[in-house]
Amino acid sequence: MTYSLGDWRRTHYSKNVDSKLKDETVTLMGWVHEIRDLGGIIFVLLRDRDGIIQITAPSKKISPELFEEIRKMKKESVVAFRGKVQGSNKAPGGVEIIPDKLKVLNESKLPLPLDPTEKVRAEIDTRLDSRFLDLRKPGVSAVFKIKSRMLHSVRLFLEDNGFIEVNTPKLVASATEGGTELFPITYFEREAFLGQSPQLYKQIMMSAGFDRVYEIAPIFRAEEHDTLRHLNEVISIDIESSFSNEKDVMNTLEKLVKTALNDVLEHCSDDLKLLDVDLQIPKGSFARIEYDEVVDLVNSKGVQMRHGEDLSRAAEKAIGEIMDDYYFVTGWPTDIKPFYVMPDENDPERSLAFDLMYKDLEISSGAMRVHKMDLLVERIKNQGLNPDSFERYLAAFEYGMPPHAGWGLGAERFTMCITGSNNIRETVLFPRDRRRLTP
Repeated sequence: MTYSLGDWRRTHYSKNVDSKLKDETVTLMGWVHEIRDLGGIIFVLLRDRDGIIQITAPSKKISPELFEEIRKMKKESVVAFRGKVQGSNKAPGGVEIIPDKLKVLNESKLPLPLDPTEKVRAEIDTRLDSRFLDLRKPGVSAVFKIKSRMLHSVRLFLEDNGFIEVNTPKLVASATEGGTELFPITYFEREAFLGQSPQLYKQIMMSAGFDRVYEIAPIFRAEEHDTLRHLNEVISIDIESSFSNEKDVMNTLEKLVKTALNDVLEHCSDDLKLLDVDLQIPKGSFARIEYDEVVDLVNSKGVQMRHGEDLSRAAEKAIGEIMDDYYFVTGWPTDIKPFYVMPDENDPERSLAFDLMYKDLEISSGAMRVHKMDLLVERIKNQGLNPDSFERYLAAFEYGMPPHAGWGLGAERFTMCITGSNNIRETVLFPRDRRRLTP
């Protein structure tokens, strides 16, 4: 027994060991998921990033010293096994390892704060307090493998469609959209804020001639929500596209969503199965519903909603009972949208904005933007904001700003749609909400 890795190196992950490797010697490394000591034989379930494999230690086939070393192991200790692959109908994956050597690389303290085998269920706060253990659960880690694949697919899609990746500041001097939902910080001798959106910078990049840009980065909202759908730090997938209108970027968003879903379905089938998710790819184009129709549908379900209101949680649930897939809500009232959203020139009270919904969950919002300086200043004033606070932003509109449109897609909410998670905290490694700032 030793704590040194020495010249040992993993030869296979658990998922790569199958019947084709019968009688071959392999080296596996991971955590002791479970031990069953039946006296003359010990079964060890070894867990690594990709799954679980069975180590079978019969006292008659291995040395007495090795048998005793295995018997003394503690759950969740980090170990390395070297041994031969054998077929076994009763073992996970149809194979087992008969060990000939063991290295205990780091022993775990007992008792554990929570049970990674989930024989004893833990509440969400207990899980988040000991997130390092919670993330060892195959079902929990599956969510983040899917999220990783989705983000990979999104990035490839945008690159393939001519978008340039940009990185905008997260320390800003003023609000992006007005309001008070900002986290103030001390920035040397003055006040600054954590960025709530890359929106203004994306638009400046349109003036700079970058034509199409995207960013995948954190945003911060100082909203005092305490719901299953809101956090104060999330990852936003943002695009902005010149010489485009709202319909163009809606089409881009629809194609991106379908591409990501197909990619996850192709590459994460085991993780989806582990989560018991039957991922369906939408057929045909996403439905597009006018805001006015949404108001009527919500009221038809017995939930009161007046024209000019945003969707309340009750309204979202009502429309979600009618719409059971991805769909766009278009034609939002101009007054409830940010100042940079373009009003419809034929009906200025109606904006060229849209939201993408999945059932009762908003996952994206976007619009054609105002690109004319005089209209933009007017919109800023109409929302009770001071144009002087946006001096550097407005300067980009004085020297040739093309028509443009864009959107932001919540990475965590999109992950909720894919994985079937009901709590957004399940899709973030270390969530930040109004009560949680650690770990």
